[in-house]
Amino acid sequence: MHASILIKYLKYGLQFSFNSLILNLLFNSMRSGGINMTDITLMTSCAAPAKVLPSLTLLSHRVRVLPMEPSSMLKMPENTILLVDAREDLSLAKSLCSIVRASNLTMSVILILTEGGFTVVNASWGVSDVMLTTASPAEVEGRLRLASQRGGSAESTSKEHVADSGSVEINSSGQMCSGDLVVDTQSYTVSLHGKPIDLAYKEFELLKYFVQHPRRVFTRAHLLQEVWGYDYYGGTRTVDVHIRRLRAKLGVEYEHVIGTVRNVGYRFDPLESQDEVVDSTDSDNNDSSAASD
Repeated sequence: MHASILIKYLKYGLQFSFNSLILNLLFNSMRSGGINMTDITLMTSCAAPAKVLPSLTLLSHRVRVLPMEPSSMLKMPENTILLVDAREDLSLAKSLCSIVRASNLTMSVILILTEGGFTVVNASWGVSDVMLTTASPAEVEGRLRLASQRGGSAESTSKEHVADSGSVEINSSGQMCSGDLVVDTQSYTVSLHGKPIDLAYKEFELLKYFVQHPRRVFTRAHLLQEVWGYDYYGGTRTVDVHIRRLRAKLGVEYEHVIGTVRNVGYRFDPLESQDEVVDSTDSDNNDSSAASD
């Protein structure tokens, strides 16, 4: 009996000593200059931010906590590492990652996930790394260090992307702006030249997806999957009908921003360059069928 109790205490004692050793090594490395203080931004809706990544509280980094909304991006410095809390709302986290890409921001983005979240995250999210909410202090420190070191190459890649991407900005209200076209993802409204455009729900979602990915070409099947969802069983002609409706509501001056790429699909093209794009009277207009939201 006494022997088993002794073994139990020895086991816990060794585990505690090991954890203490790891933390001491990290802290001593920080004091000696081995680990740089990193500027970190945590976007979360959690009332207790320390629960998002508990190990982060044990590391001596500068951490600002901001709400999960587009306007928060205006409060972040360019040299920060962005941690996005994707534990509970994967859809919102994905949307924010898309806005970061569309805004041409150069910081590294790391998703904080539960194990279940790994089943849906892929390269299209555009994040630099992913991390479990239960990651140890040593793992968190290592991933932050790698993200910081990748910052230079990520920035140059982003600048190359800016050269061939459309002009999409986030204003002080968190709205996505492309010229006179303003998409408000909070109020689900769109305006052109300051005048509201009345869009159905799926028309708005489709336009929002395009604006978040300027100049990227998407097939009809991809748009159907991303906007209508995996459980939608309608045909891809639904996309054509909604594209036609969007162009009509944007009017003659702006209908060209949603271009048709021959034999491929569609892209949002804020600039006037239309090398690969035919005008909006392409074959997708031949389908006169209606599609419901």
